[in-house]
Amino acid sequence: MELTEVTKFRRAVLTGLAKFTWQGTLPEHVYDILYSVVTEDTQRVRCCVHKERAVLKNRINMALGLNVSLNIVEASKRALTEPANKELPIIDVLPEACDQCPIDKFLVTDACRHCVAHKCMNKCPKKAITIHQNRAYINKTNCIECGMCKKVCPFGAIIEISRPCERSCALNAIHAGADRKAKIDTSKCVQCGSCRSACPFGAIDERSNIVQIIQAIKSGQKVHALLAPSFIGQMGFKVTPAQIVAALKKMGFTAVEEVAVGADMTAIHEAEEFIEKVPARQKYMTNSCCPAFVSLVKKHLPEETSKISTTVSPMVACGRYVKSEHPDAVTVFIGPCIAKKGEARQYSDAIDYVLTFEELACMLEGAEIDPAAIVSEVHTSKASGFGISFPLLKGVQGALNHTLEESDETQVQAHYASGLEACLEDMKKLAAGKLPCQYFEGMACSNGCIDGPGTMAEPGLVSVLLKKYAGEAELKKVHDDNAAVVAVRNVDMEVHQ
Repeated sequence: MELTEVTKFRRAVLTGLAKFTWQGTLPEHVYDILYSVVTEDTQRVRCCVHKERAVLKNRINMALGLNVSLNIVEASKRALTEPANKELPIIDVLPEACDQCPIDKFLVTDACRHCVAHKCMNKCPKKAITIHQNRAYINKTNCIECGMCKKVCPFGAIIEISRPCERSCALNAIHAGADRKAKIDTSKCVQCGSCRSACPFGAIDERSNIVQIIQAIKSGQKVHALLAPSFIGQMGFKVTPAQIVAALKKMGFTAVEEVAVGADMTAIHEAEEFIEKVPARQKYMTNSCCPAFVSLVKKHLPEETSKISTTVSPMVACGRYVKSEHPDAVTVFIGPCIAKKGEARQYSDAIDYVLTFEELACMLEGAEIDPAAIVSEVHTSKASGFGISFPLLKGVQGALNHTLEESDETQVQAHYASGLEACLEDMKKLAAGKLPCQYFEGMACSNGCIDGPGTMAEPGLVSVLLKKYAGEAELKKVHDDNAAVVAVRNVDMEVHQ
């Protein structure tokens, strides 16, 4: 994740909330976060100190998981004592931060030569272009933003301008409202986090439950951490898996489970489902492990919903396994994904809370725990190398093919797409019969899970470290006699709508 000023503000807020929650003094000191992050002497990034603090209040309320309009003292008291509000959208706009970016889509630049042909004028279907002072002029009242003028200008003098948040969304789920502030259409949004990363003003953020999780730990509840496979390298290049596990236990987690075991469970069950359904009952099947991709299909290609695997994701599989073994456990998934927060709401039987790696780093800093300084024993994964490799390029279909081979089945004709734009385009081709494929693996993030919006490390580095970690796994086969094989027979692995 790029370390911008926006990122620094977000992490400062999360760390401050974690610190004072650990200390038990949050309501009394929540304003300290406000006045320590933005002082009279700090460099201005907005018009004035008052505007910056107004934005920070919005950000604090979002980090508390509540409505942005609340008084931050009242909001901090609610976060400490009330259950998380699951009715509010996970990704939302900070009204004080939105810069109301211009919405005039096409603009004539100084490159205009006032040519004789006037192709821009001639091709405009609404005659919205005229010449003034030797330069083309677009009448915004008549313009329908068809883009024909841009296409025909021989000098490329007409450019298309779009809001960064709108441009980042492949599903057209964000637009300018009547007040020119960004609005998110939740009927289209899949909570991928692209708009949050794209907005240069930090006007879009996700709600957090970091305070509620700390409170659960402090109250003595049995809180289990469920680590996504891509946790390798997230807390530093030299920080080992054993140190991360030790840091979580030092912070108060009762136990730490690797979701890679859930990936093994998913691979076994999904292979069985594939054999049963394809091609006997349907032409193809898609993965179900990426919640943003699943939402894309359900919201934008609803006629293809039946093709989604009914096997639950590794996160849900791992959560159900932990709950079956420890019914009183509080399960916290820790990973690179914002969309998992939405999936957790759908599967409250398995997952209580979700933290991104970024939130975890702030939580550790607030507790003054440095994983790199911990001396720990060697950590051995209970998962297979294939389960650990789920977040890598074509990792899901790799595990599926391996599982099918172990069952003496033929490998599938698979297709991989990463990034929502590619997923949507390729799924349309598949639905139209123009893409030969039996198994479609779709990932919302461009480089898969290792490039999620909640990561702390470069995806290239994580890829190298993850491959090394998978290669060192004691279990080389998904079908080895391990916990996954036993669990998949005893845990409900089906999606329930």
